[in-house]
Amino acid sequence: MLIVQKFGGSSVADADRIRNVAGIIAENYLLGHEMVVVLSAQGDTTDELLEKAAELNADPSKRELDMLLATGEQQSIALMAMCLEAMGLPVVSLTGWQVGIRTNADYSAARIRRVETERLRRELDKKRIVLVAGFQGVNKFDDYTTLGRGGSDTTAVALAAALHADRCQIFTDVEGVYTADPRKVPGARKLEEITYDEMLELASMGAQVLMNRSVQMAKRYGVELEVLSSLVRAPGTKVKEVTRSMEEMKITGIAKDENVARLTVADVADRPGSAFRVLNAMAQAGVNADMIIQANGREQTNDISFVVAEDQAAKAREALIERQKAIGFDHVSVDRDIAKVSVVGAGMMSSSGIAAVVFEAFSDEHINIQMINTSEIKISCVIDAASADRAVAAIHRRFFET
Repeated sequence: MLIVQKFGGSSVADADRIRNVAGIIAENYLLGHEMVVVLSAQGDTTDELLEKAAELNADPSKRELDMLLATGEQQSIALMAMCLEAMGLPVVSLTGWQVGIRTNADYSAARIRRVETERLRRELDKKRIVLVAGFQGVNKFDDYTTLGRGGSDTTAVALAAALHADRCQIFTDVEGVYTADPRKVPGARKLEEITYDEMLELASMGAQVLMNRSVQMAKRYGVELEVLSSLVRAPGTKVKEVTRSMEEMKITGIAKDENVARLTVADVADRPGSAFRVLNAMAQAGVNADMIIQANGREQTNDISFVVAEDQAAKAREALIERQKAIGFDHVSVDRDIAKVSVVGAGMMSSSGIAAVVFEAFSDEHINIQMINTSEIKISCVIDAASADRAVAAIHRRFFET
C-alpha cells in the first residue's frame, strides 16, 4: 500500500514531537507500506522568517520572500530524515524542486501545474521513506515558489493524486473535523466523515483544519482524505464524495471567520453597469469579494456592500478610490469589527426550517444580523465580531446538544 502522510507545523514543533512523528512513520513503514511524507515548517518558523525579512525590508519582493520561506520546510525534512536515520530506517529528504512540483510563476500564491513522479518512484523502488518539503514548488524560471498559507495540505493531495496513493492522511493537532471549534465549544463533536463539498464550505468559511485548495484538488481527483491527530492514536475524520450520514444530519458543522472586513461603496450611480464596475475593480486588484448586497440609496443611487479578507481590505479600498470617477460613487467605508458565522450541511437540501432555527438562535442571543448569504448547503451571516463565539455556541446547542 502506498500512503501519503502530511504533518503540520505543530506536529514537528520540537525534537520530542519529531520523534513522535518518526514513530508514526516507522510504524507504517515496518508494516510494509510505501511511505511519502510531507512536512510543514516547525511551529512558528514561517512567522519568524517573515519577521526577519521585515527587519531588513518593509516591502520585499515576493520572489525573495519565497526563497526565504521555502527554507522552513527544508529544515523540517532534514531533521526528520536524521531522526529516521538514527532509527536505522532508509530515508531521503527532497525539496519541491527535487521532486519536480511544477507551478505557475505566481510567487507566494503559486498553483501546481504538474507533479513529475520519476524521482519519487525511483526512491520508493529503493525501499526508502521519502520526505517531501510541503508548501513549495518550482516555476518555469527554476525559482522557488510557495503555495500560500496551508499549502502543505495541497502538496500532500497533489502527490497522492499523482502517485495514485491508496491513502492520504493529514495529521494535525486535533483529532479530526468537529461540528465546531472544540477549543471554544465544549460540546463540539468529532465527525466520522464529511463530504468534500461540506469540508470545502467549512474551510472557506474559517474552519482551519484543511486548506480549501487542498479540498478542491481532492474532490477533483477523487483523493479520499483522513484528518487525524499526530498526538492521539485514534481514528480521524474521512473526507470523501458521499457519506452515510448525508441525509441523516441536517447540518454538519459551524464555522466562524473573524479575519474579514466589510466594504460599503456609498451612493453609487443607479445605472446599468455600476455593480460591474465596482466588482471589476476588485477583480483587477486580485481581491475576492463575497456576500455582495446592493441596497437602495438616496436620489437614484445605491449602496453596494461586500465582504473581503481583512488583509485585503486596504488594497480593495485603494482600488476603488483610484476608480472613483469612472465608477461614480460618493465614498467607501471599511468595517473591520465584524465576523462571518456559517452553518454548513448537505442535509439542508432535504430539510426545511434550518434557516429559521439559525435565525432564532441569533434572536434569542440578541445578536443583530448585518448580512445574509445562502446556498444549498450553507447559511452565512455577518455579525459584530464580539458576538461571534456566542453565536456559534448558541447555534451548536440547537442542533447538536438538545
